[in-house]
Amino acid sequence: MPNSYLAECAPCVVARATAYGRFIIPRSRGPANLLPRLAVTTPAEHSRAVGQLLLAALCWSLGGLLIKAIDWPPLAVAGGRGILAAIFLMLTNGRLRFTWSPVQLIAAAAYAGCTVFFVLATKFTTAANAIVLQYTAPIWIAIAAAWFLGERTVRRDWIIIAIVFVGMGLFFADGFEFTGFIGNIYGILSGICFAAMTIALRKQKAGSPVESIILGNLLAFVIGLPFMIGVPLPSPVGLGALAALGFIQLGCSYWLYARAIRHVTALGAVLIPICEPILNPVWVFLARDELPTKWAAIGGVIVLGAVTWRAVASIRRPAPL
Repeated sequence: MPNSYLAECAPCVVARATAYGRFIIPRSRGPANLLPRLAVTTPAEHSRAVGQLLLAALCWSLGGLLIKAIDWPPLAVAGGRGILAAIFLMLTNGRLRFTWSPVQLIAAAAYAGCTVFFVLATKFTTAANAIVLQYTAPIWIAIAAAWFLGERTVRRDWIIIAIVFVGMGLFFADGFEFTGFIGNIYGILSGICFAAMTIALRKQKAGSPVESIILGNLLAFVIGLPFMIGVPLPSPVGLGALAALGFIQLGCSYWLYARAIRHVTALGAVLIPICEPILNPVWVFLARDELPTKWAAIGGVIVLGAVTWRAVASIRRPAPL
């Protein structure tokens, strides 16, 4: 088929394919640039990616229960699970390509921040507070989209952002207790890092995002290493929980996540696994009888409701080319 014919038909083909969700299309200024940069995602690949994200969310949801079962300093826990996850990912992935590019390093740093702050949040506040505040990530993505992804934040997004901030405020409405307060701050920081990590990983979709995840786990290990020295090892139960954190809760989950993120949007990568903030506190409640406070529970409902509302709205209204 002549190249001129392909160039003439490209806009039509792209518009039709986009309507059926078959392509992820980078921005382009004209047909001549469009064809070489087209990244194809078939319906089967997208469906598989959704399934991988749901399985990853199931692994992630064990985090609160396992972290609370380890009698070790929080940064030691973050470092211990980081090195175990890095080993798992290096053994289960084939040829690795460390480019040391800015986006790969930014993704690694954001990943380390996400996991370290989440462990700190889980240690200092309830599992429900920690995970719901981490799941403010879609809001930070919406705010950052205009600068980093070239996407305009519409009025609906600002309304949802305002609602989420109201919900977040309720987490601090139960009186001042330093540990709970600082735990909530750590949860918010984890969400910001989760958003930055997702954007940076999404920008690597044509490459291999798993290298950033491995580097991030190694960085978390370096951060936690000083807190492991001179501290007694956890109990046998704690060691088992630490192994599960490294190999299953982080290793398996991010093995799945790195493959799925090539075939979903940055926002979808954090919205599809929305079952995690529901399951995480459920496991902790069943095992440890831990419940969030009344105001935190109301705030959690508001935050998750607003994030879900945005997810439904974005699905109903496809993004413009």
